[in-house]
Amino acid sequence: MKAKRGRLYVVSAPSGAGKTSLLKALIEREPSIRFSVSYTTRKPRPNEVPGRDYHFVSAARFHEMAANNEFLEHAQVFDNCYGTGVQAVQDALASGELLLLEIDWQGARQVRARVPEATSIFILPPSRQALEQRLQGRNTDTDAVIRRRLQDAADDIGHCTEFNYVVINDRFEQALEDLQAVVAGRGGHLIAGRPEVARLVKSLVKP
Repeated sequence: MKAKRGRLYVVSAPSGAGKTSLLKALIEREPSIRFSVSYTTRKPRPNEVPGRDYHFVSAARFHEMAANNEFLEHAQVFDNCYGTGVQAVQDALASGELLLLEIDWQGARQVRARVPEATSIFILPPSRQALEQRLQGRNTDTDAVIRRRLQDAADDIGHCTEFNYVVINDRFEQALEDLQAVVAGRGGHLIAGRPEVARLVKSLVKP
């Protein structure tokens, strides 16, 4: 009997929106879903494990893979490159797995072009103030990096309506329930084009 084709969930957000924490909590509640492990040229952070969080590779190796069309998507974000191995995704979907891809909007656009049946979700912070506080509370980035991330956040947020769904991470538990609803096929009330999103985006991208 042929295995049911899997599902690919593509999730993006500006830095500091709480995406990673939400997705880890989602996987704890929905153990049938697993992360797709991306490749990156950036250095590991102290708590990151190669092969679990990312495949850490040199810039030369990354560009070689890109030249050989080994990526489903790839992009440069700040000073580093990120990419998703195409073979691993194809194998997972063919075997019926539910795969979660945590990437930026540039990568998400590439994935939608190549895997149009993918479900795309964008996570927004509830306010610009909340975004700033979350970035400062990480204690992993320098002040200069935080300033640059805030400057680029407006551009990221401006692409949220390209996605199928938008989840607003105001209260963590509610945002988690919203993600579960999308995964379960009950996310009709969370479509990206709803008026609530348009109002929030306008307030987030203002100078």
